[in-house]
Amino acid sequence: MLNNDWDELLQEEFQKPYFKTLTERVKAEYRQYSCYPPIKQVFNALRLTSFDATKVLILGQDPYHNPLQAMGLAFSVAPGIPIPASLQNIFTELVSDINCAMPTIGDLTAWGRQGVLLLNAILSVRKNQPLSHQDLGWQTFTDHIICRLNEKTTPMVFVLWGASARKKVSLITNPIHLVIENVHPSPLSANRGFFGSKPFSTINRFLEANQLSPIDFSLKEGR
Repeated sequence: MLNNDWDELLQEEFQKPYFKTLTERVKAEYRQYSCYPPIKQVFNALRLTSFDATKVLILGQDPYHNPLQAMGLAFSVAPGIPIPASLQNIFTELVSDINCAMPTIGDLTAWGRQGVLLLNAILSVRKNQPLSHQDLGWQTFTDHIICRLNEKTTPMVFVLWGASARKKVSLITNPIHLVIENVHPSPLSANRGFFGSKPFSTINRFLEANQLSPIDFSLKEGR
């Protein structure tokens, strides 16, 4: 299904009654409404970044709900799509933090390939209806993923931006990990502490201090 170590780690979860119900509810939603991301991309984050490779989790809330944007990676938009405001604010902080060029693409696949798991807490959404799938059961599944990552014996970083993501901090109990909490990078809150918080350099300092390779967060077309 996912073609990496997540398949075995999540095998029991896939067999639980709630997940089977979730699957049927999601299929029904996609049959009846326009939903995002495309159904074959719902698990893109897990396919792109294996459990073993995960060094950083950036947790989003739910996918973009406008046409053509969502691609199954939190905060990321498909190639050629205009960069949404929250992602533009993330890039503004990125440039300020690590002094790289301003990205001109919103596709974060390059981060995922380096071990940044770009996971939304809710993995699907109806067109133009944010949080419309919050009661389908996705968060039981993604909370389990967070708990499995918490069990990792290699230090990693959990990035929780916004009130919804920060509620997950109670799942992260392993003292070897680093948790970065802050306000959401949306235009409504970014000026209340997101700008100037330097999350990207903080991530890489932690990784290097634990003898792990840093993430190249700069995004160049063609990577």
